[in-house]
Amino acid sequence: MQDIWDPSYSPWCSLFKISKVVVVGDLYVGKTSLINRFCKDIFDRDYKATIGVDFEIERFEIAGVPYNLQIWDTAGQEKFKCIASAYYRGAEVIITVFDLADIQTLDHTKQWLEDALRENEPGSTFVFLVGTKKDLSDAACERIELDAVRLANEMQAEYWSVSAKTGENVKEFFSRVAALAFEQSMLKELEKNIGHVTQIGRGNLIKLEKNSLETPESNGQASMSCC
Repeated sequence: MQDIWDPSYSPWCSLFKISKVVVVGDLYVGKTSLINRFCKDIFDRDYKATIGVDFEIERFEIAGVPYNLQIWDTAGQEKFKCIASAYYRGAEVIITVFDLADIQTLDHTKQWLEDALRENEPGSTFVFLVGTKKDLSDAACERIELDAVRLANEMQAEYWSVSAKTGENVKEFFSRVAALAFEQSMLKELEKNIGHVTQIGRGNLIKLEKNSLETPESNGQASMSCC
């Protein structure tokens, strides 16, 4: 008999496979370093600039379900914008990256985000604003970070500051990305099968077996167990 906790046994396995993440931002803000720190746990101070696009696939297991993020690393050079923009389509997550030590790279994130959103359906993507090189933090960086938080609110983006050099917040950040993308994939699949769904905790999605409940009279308290 197959182990029920074996991920290949899960009925969700065929439903959730991969979510597309695009990472955009100026040249040398640390997009590739951020991805390499997460996917390969390495940091190379002398990496070469990305030409066109590149991608990594990172595998997760969420609630026993195998799940992948396809993380697209796009070039920051203006001459590659037309090439990179073709890869923005179908993104479920857009990560806009800037350098915490360079205010101009923060200003440019608005245009990067507009370009990426233009290739996707309105409301179909999660947006993150990420400040890199947190390890270089000083008074100037702290002032830029205050501006970044305000800009993130305007963008309706979630703000994170990270360091690819030390690894600070990198794993936590991508775990957050994976969790949100996975949940969105699950809700989309539920919508296909049972109609419109706004929140899993509402409606008739959660059912309890009657024999799994004990009455307060029989045990002094009510207890519930999920199916």
